Amino acid sequence: FQSKGLELPDPEVFASAPENFRMRAEFRVWHEGEDCFYAMFDPEIPKKPVRVDAFPMGSKRINSLMSEVLSEVMKAGPVLKHKLFQINFLTTLSGDALVTMLYHKKLNDDWKEAMAPVCEKLDIAVVGRANKMKVVLGRDYVTEKLQVQGRELSYKQVEGTFCQPNAGMCVNMLEWALNVTKPNTLPPDTDLLELYCGNGNFTIALSPNFNRCLATEISKVSVAAARENAVVNSTDNVTIVRMSSEDFTESLLNGVERVRLKDIDLPSHDFRTILVDPPRAGLDQASREFAQSFERIVYISCCPETLCRDLHSMAETHIIERFAVFDQFPYTDHIEGGVYLIKR
Repeated sequence: FQSKGLELPDPEVFASAPENFRMRAEFRVWHEGEDCFYAMFDPEIPKKPVRVDAFPMGSKRINSLMSEVLSEVMKAGPVLKHKLFQINFLTTLSGDALVTMLYHKKLNDDWKEAMAPVCEKLDIAVVGRANKMKVVLGRDYVTEKLQVQGRELSYKQVEGTFCQPNAGMCVNMLEWALNVTKPNTLPPDTDLLELYCGNGNFTIALSPNFNRCLATEISKVSVAAARENAVVNSTDNVTIVRMSSEDFTESLLNGVERVRLKDIDLPSHDFRTILVDPPRAGLDQASREFAQSFERIVYISCCPETLCRDLHSMAETHIIERFAVFDQFPYTDHIEGGVYLIKR
């Protein structure tokens, strides 16, 4: 960042728990004779499996389920074991668990009958996946409950969609964002626009700081979860729109009419703050320039390189007021960043 001439305030650093911080994990299932085990791969030796019997970075529930699920698979024999090539775990701080089992075969009634008692015994939901098949036993989501500044927030996290992998760090991120967007007046009299809202993770947590919150997301499943999460958390000032950031930007700036915005009175909103949480590619030029039209920007980034690129442009119009580093992925060179900018 300094090499790009950026003036940054002292960073606020949030360290992760050293163990049991990951709420989700994916493992290949490797078969050797009658045995099968969890495996991961070294990028430098991609064809040689590394046996994984425990995963200290994973939640305690993941570690207990790893052995329990594989034991049940071995006991059931071919009906559960044959052509099983991957097992994914999705867990929560509140103890909920979903296991996804991926196969190179069609899943029939025999598979369902063999898997059903395992679900009951281990108190898990299971999703079976094969080519163009999805079989749900119980449900295809977990419910996370986070304690954020004295509030309990409930989030539906659907299998196969994005959710923060490090729940403890997610709480730190939400509380930091709440702190930097604390309103000057009560009740708050300005509105928040959020792009790339996912399941409403930030939207719902930040809703008390704003009069109204309007958030966009392109994924149909994530939009449905975000809307449900808004209802469950009694956030009646939140509106979720299924639309790309590019299309929404065009509608807001140029008045382009779109069916999905027909019931929303955009001109009545007083958008002073924008929150962006883009994928690793960062913001495209149009979205970056759009964000720079706001008085305040909250930028959550999972890629320091694209964050640095975007901040280099934003620093022309905004002052970097707060800068946070979240150790979302300990033991790796990946880092999550949070930046709060105020218009010059």
